[in-house]
Amino acid sequence: MARYVGPQCRLCRAEKTKLFLKGERCHTGKCPIAKKKNPPGKGPRFRARKMSDYGIQLREKQKLRRMYGLLEKQFKLTFVEAERLRGKTGENLIILLERRLDNVVYRLRFANSRKQARQLVSHGHILVNGKRVTIPSYVVRQGDEIEIREASKKMVVIKDALKEYTKSGVMPWIMLDPDAMKGSLSAIPGRNDVTDLSDVNEQLIVELYSR
Repeated sequence: MARYVGPQCRLCRAEKTKLFLKGERCHTGKCPIAKKKNPPGKGPRFRARKMSDYGIQLREKQKLRRMYGLLEKQFKLTFVEAERLRGKTGENLIILLERRLDNVVYRLRFANSRKQARQLVSHGHILVNGKRVTIPSYVVRQGDEIEIREASKKMVVIKDALKEYTKSGVMPWIMLDPDAMKGSLSAIPGRNDVTDLSDVNEQLIVELYSR
């Protein structure tokens, strides 16, 4: 399957904001955004040109898609599903992305990044309601119990990631037992609950796909 294998920090530079793709590094001075590096491009004039309405909408879509590490086809399918649901399409899109299993694993602090969480799921380290699930796009339901497989609880990468729980805790719709490496989706989050996406304008993405 196709996947992006280039520099992760280049994506953050392109969107001119932190996408938190490299875990702990994103919170240090080594982050290119912290160093105020210019976006990638042919030169200052190329980078500074004024964007059209379409360009603004496209950048917003790319920013959200890259945050969750999805390919265009995956992202568009999620958008189509969001359109089918009741309520505002943009808000539905955010909630569906938040309910992906790889994202919930990331929110449970079992991984330092969504990319790392996707690997944990794909490699069979995650159980959902006692059964191994290896599909990162699996939609987690309220009350589903997510845990680390017994044979994987000694993994250093998971133990290191869980240290972030003592610093930042978890989102209010997440319940976590760090000692048992087990947690659950205690509630379906609302759009306003996803505070770390406050700078994302999902309406621009709806406008883009409605063109």
